[in-house]
Amino acid sequence: MASSPLSVDHLAPQVVPPPRPRGRFRKWHWFAGFLLVAAAVSVAAIWILLERAQPILRVKIIETLSARFHSRVDLANLHVWIANGLHVQGRGLKIFGVTDPNPSDPGVQPLIEIGTFHFDTQLGSLFRDPAHIGTVYVDGLTMNIPPKGERQQMGSLNRGKGKIRMIVDQFVCTDAKLVINTAKPGKVPLEFDIKTLLMKDVGPGQPMPFAAVLTNAKPVGDIRSTGTFGPLDQQNVRDTAVQGAYSFTNAQLGPLKGIAGVLSSEGKYSGILGRLDVEGTTDTPDFSLDVSGHPVALHTDFQAVVDGTDGDTYLQPVKARFLRTSFTARGKVVRMKDPPGRDIELQVVLDHAFIDDLLTLGVKTEPAILSGPVSMNTSLSILPGQGDIASRLKLAGKFRVREGHFSNNKLQGRIDSLSLRSMGEAKLASENLGVNVPSDLAGTFRLGDGILTFSGLHFTVPGTRADMTGQYSLDGKTFDIHGKLRMDAKLSQLTTGWKSILLKPVDPFFSKHGAGTEVPFKVTGTNSEPHFGLDFGHDKQ
Repeated sequence: MASSPLSVDHLAPQVVPPPRPRGRFRKWHWFAGFLLVAAAVSVAAIWILLERAQPILRVKIIETLSARFHSRVDLANLHVWIANGLHVQGRGLKIFGVTDPNPSDPGVQPLIEIGTFHFDTQLGSLFRDPAHIGTVYVDGLTMNIPPKGERQQMGSLNRGKGKIRMIVDQFVCTDAKLVINTAKPGKVPLEFDIKTLLMKDVGPGQPMPFAAVLTNAKPVGDIRSTGTFGPLDQQNVRDTAVQGAYSFTNAQLGPLKGIAGVLSSEGKYSGILGRLDVEGTTDTPDFSLDVSGHPVALHTDFQAVVDGTDGDTYLQPVKARFLRTSFTARGKVVRMKDPPGRDIELQVVLDHAFIDDLLTLGVKTEPAILSGPVSMNTSLSILPGQGDIASRLKLAGKFRVREGHFSNNKLQGRIDSLSLRSMGEAKLASENLGVNVPSDLAGTFRLGDGILTFSGLHFTVPGTRADMTGQYSLDGKTFDIHGKLRMDAKLSQLTTGWKSILLKPVDPFFSKHGAGTEVPFKVTGTNSEPHFGLDFGHDKQ
């Protein structure tokens, strides 16, 4: 038998590979698979939650608002996402009533409209009933209150249907507006621009605490107010209770034509929306009228009744003081549509005042032409419109100045001379002693278009009485006063020397109505250059 060729392969040692760890591989395989399945389940769960969350929240929002306001609710858009909790954003929320609250605008206006809102909450709160939300942030809130006669219909829709499905601790609103419509002829809707509004929702049937910053257009400034509102009277919004306090600082009066200064005010209010009792103070350290330009420190203490549904204000009373003068005013401030603005009608009583204070405030010339205590009772009217206040200011009343003195030396010198001569002291009058005789003025006046018109004006100094009519412009540029001058002395006693002798024969012609001398006179010219003289030509007219 032939032998096999030599080979060493069969002599090499056999290497056996170690067995594979099949159990460990299988564990990692199953673990990775589990993670993939868990991820898929989580994604599916989140997708399902989001799919369920959106309609659940929509239903809860709509049902809660429908139950709270007893009205139809529309919600244009709602977006929900999950990231460290549940995040919700909505747009175009509208709450409607039975009637259109503002039919003058095109289309049907909602009672409440919200531009956008958003809030965050825990995912678990979504499935509670009611759901609990900490804070809802609202931007572009408009509350549109219908006219008084239609407000009883606000609560008739869906009354008694639905339930509260969501509880909110507080609302934070920016760029809000309250519009209170009116059916009164000549009235425009009352609008409040609210910069920020924080409301705490304490549940149905309870007052709602609030803190607000309102933007006031005229005078320009921010009004800060805190208080409580409600519960809302669904049948008549005017009967909804309101109480709180306010502060109004650094209000620029410049946009109000005709006046200037920086006003601050604070006070408190309570009552119902249709009748708010307000009391407070104002301080304007640099108040002035454009017609004079003389700033004075003006302080007021006031009590008023405000109709919060149309803005009409009834003052009862206002107590004001500036310089040495104080006065009280009662009346009303009514909002008008045509012409736009406020119609102010007041009754003003000055029982501790000085004529020079009034003239300093109201007349451009300086110093005031006349000084002394004054009492006055006048009606004051500021008509609505776009002109400055001086052109719209109307006054009508009676006044009396006791122991007045003229600041113009020339005019006061004429008064001194007149008084001495009328008492038969012509020689003393010619010596220009500067006795500074006090004058008593009383009469009836009217103010309009910057012109003071006097009727039944009576002027008295020792020995002389004058009855006058005429006009005086507040800018001091015009005197036009005419009247009768009655003096105790006869005409011949008004002078000395040969003139006195020559005038004696004519004394009987000028002695009338129990006076030693009666002559017509006039005061013309300007405040700086007055002309005082006889007025026979005017007497014949």
